[in-house]
Amino acid sequence: MILRIALAATLVSFAAPATALAQQPGETLNFGIEWRFVRAGDAQVKWSGDSRAELVLRTTGIVASLYSVLDTYHSTYDPGLCITAISLEAHEGRRNRDVKVTFDREKKRAHFLEKDLNTGATATNKEIDVPACAHDVMGGLHKLRQLRPAIGKSVELPISDGKKIIMAKVEAQQRETITTPLGQFSAIRYEAFLFNGVFYGRKGRLLIWITEDEKRLPIQVRIQLPFYVGTITLQLEKTQ
Repeated sequence: MILRIALAATLVSFAAPATALAQQPGETLNFGIEWRFVRAGDAQVKWSGDSRAELVLRTTGIVASLYSVLDTYHSTYDPGLCITAISLEAHEGRRNRDVKVTFDREKKRAHFLEKDLNTGATATNKEIDVPACAHDVMGGLHKLRQLRPAIGKSVELPISDGKKIIMAKVEAQQRETITTPLGQFSAIRYEAFLFNGVFYGRKGRLLIWITEDEKRLPIQVRIQLPFYVGTITLQLEKTQ
């Protein structure tokens, strides 16, 4: 659960692009996940232009033997990365869930339906009001890569998972040099203010590093949680 929150939280959307990123027909980003100095899992993000995205997250090694996670998340978008539908099949330990969310942009409503795959019972079934154009946690990273806010500036945008809607804030904090399996990069560090009861109830900080070159690659993500959980770091290992 923590690993899924860690990656999902990194993919928050934040505002219309100030400088457009050249779009590719498709893109795959592979991340390695470290927790308490061990390899904890892998995450793969696939983009089909600006219309579809997929996230597959799994635990590996000793972490998988303690707590197995295999989550598959799909999302679809209208132009502008306005979310239209979300699906999640989550297998986390003994908990197995199926989530479907639809966004009706004309009626400005989102419908969230969660079922327990172990029993077939409906766990959650609710609707909320949303803006005509909302963003999910997957569309966000793509949107953030299109932004070039000046260091010290922040932007906001409505974010929804179908259960709640918030005005998410992200701040461009400073320039840093980051070393990853792909090499050394000059990057901007951003902080997304989603924890501490904003979007996620857990206390913590979410930091994202994006390269300054024209590719604007998200090369590192760090979730700083209380000491009894620790820090989770994702680093980009491969692009396609």
